[in-house]
Parts: sequence; structure tokens; C-alpha cells
Amino acid sequence: MAEEEMSPQIQDQINRFQQLKAQVQMISQQRQQIEIQLRETEEALKEIGKISSDTPIYKSVGSLLIKSKTKNEVKKELLSNKESLELRKTTLEKQEGRSQEKLTELQSKIQNAIKLGGQDS
Repeated sequence: MAEEEMSPQIQDQINRFQQLKAQVQMISQQRQQIEIQLRETEEALKEIGKISSDTPIYKSVGSLLIKSKTKNEVKKELLSNKESLELRKTTLEKQEGRSQEKLTELQSKIQNAIKLGGQDS
């Protein structure tokens, strides 16, 4: 069935499908970025656990390395950051799942509408 033969409703559903698909991809990319940040934070926590309390710790701020105050402060900051990242990851996973369900449902509706439209010819 050519695009100009499709009903406006089907064309609208196809447009919504494409928008939703792009949204799912964006959410997936955000989740992957969060997972990378989470792994980096966990790795930093592991490394901090290996050093002594009097070892100087530097953190990156823009293009500068700035000496941090204490090991415990840095560890506390990293744990807080890890908690935030885990929460964000969970939220994105749920959002991705719901959007994926909507995408599958819309795809099914479009396929059924096209099949029904094709039988009319």
C-alpha cells in the first residue's frame, strides 16, 4: 500500500511510532551513559579503598586537578553520586520498558490497520 493510499489515521500512527522509537533510543543512550558513569564511580570507590588516609587525592574540575580534603569526604561524595546514578538508572530502565511496550503495542496496531486496509482493496 503506497503512503498516499493510507488513511490519515494510519499515517498519524506511523509518525507517532517513529517519534516513540526515537524517544526509546534516546532513553537507551541516556541509560548507557549513566551505566558508564556508575562503573567509573564504583571503580573510583574501589581505588579509594586501597589507599591510606594520608594519601593525597585529586579530583578533576574542568581542566584542573584540585586536591581534595580527606579520603572520607571523597568517599562520601562518591557514595552519594553512586546512589544518585543508581536511582537515575532505575528510573531510565522503567521509562525504557514502558516506552518499549508502547512501541510494540503501536506497531501491532499499525500492522493490523494495514492488513485490514489491504483487505478492503
